Amino acid sequence: MRLKNILIVVEDIERSKRFYRDLFGLRVLADFDGNAVLTEGLALQDRRVWEHLVQKEIICGDGDMELYFEENNLDDFLKKLESYPESVRYFQKPLEHTWGQRVVRIYDPDGHVIEIGEAMESVTRRLYQAGMSLEEVSNKTQIPLDQVRGICQAHCRQE
Repeated sequence: MRLKNILIVVEDIERSKRFYRDLFGLRVLADFDGNAVLTEGLALQDRRVWEHLVQKEIICGDGDMELYFEENNLDDFLKKLESYPESVRYFQKPLEHTWGQRVVRIYDPDGHVIEIGEAMESVTRRLYQAGMSLEEVSNKTQIPLDQVRGICQAHCRQE
């Protein structure tokens, strides 16, 4: 057995498809009768279709789940959020965790929580470029020193 998709229930499927396409680069793979399957395993279903299937009225975005995305350049993504044509509501403004990872949490148009976290390889490179030693980066990020060394050496060869 394997997990195929994560399905979230939405009020306006067209608005949600635009949101996930424009901000996260997801593409629609299938689109039929109040259902859309997007890349990365995300499926959207119109609230009315879901309520008919489960025979129960629901509230979209009740705060009981979170979608997690990783981004290599969080600063560029934050600029993208600010320039998005519709107002984006923040669940949690950008912050940096003690291990160095920067994250932001927002709501999608239906109130589902989305966390966008800086990829840990990007965190490692950023901290190293800021002048931390390999050992300091390893201690802060909790990534084993050998992995930190590999990430930073691969980055140095690319420059």
